[in-house]
Amino acid sequence: MKRCSWVGASEKMIAYHDTRWCKPEHRENELFAMLILEGAQAGLSWQTIIEKEENYREAFDGFDPVKVAAYDEEKISLLMKNEGIIRNRLKICAAVTNARAFLKVQEEFGTFDAYIWSFTDGKVIDHHLSDVSEMPATSPLSEEVSKDLKKRGFKFVGPTIIYSYLQGIGVINDHVADCDFR
Repeated sequence: MKRCSWVGASEKMIAYHDTRWCKPEHRENELFAMLILEGAQAGLSWQTIIEKEENYREAFDGFDPVKVAAYDEEKISLLMKNEGIIRNRLKICAAVTNARAFLKVQEEFGTFDAYIWSFTDGKVIDHHLSDVSEMPATSPLSEEVSKDLKKRGFKFVGPTIIYSYLQGIGVINDHVADCDFR
């Protein structure tokens, strides 16, 4: 099987690439999960996060935004002691802030799905890349979404993180042309 060259040999990375990356996602908890995971990745490799994803799912109550929005200082302190996740206070606090902002978006738009996919009128942006070297780190779309999320109070949502997020939830398809999972 041909895969995008960034995947490597990790079983978890292969599974992520083959079954989730650039595949349209519409489930609310998974849209929230990817937002938290992408924020946790800032300054680190995606493989580091994927290897810890199950720990994150357990630590953050299955990425239930209602539960995460209710986290208090005691819960944040417990998360700071959890060796299975990235123990960065700013990132953990951002997850709580983002859960609260996520819920406000749901109130306004009905679902976060309706909100995030509205930026492309529900269409996947397919870049038809011939090589991963053509893959940008940001785009006008990621800059627009980033700016809007920041305006709504989200943290760790810069244009580069959001570009990766949009790939992760399938709004952008950057599988290379000869990838069997395109």
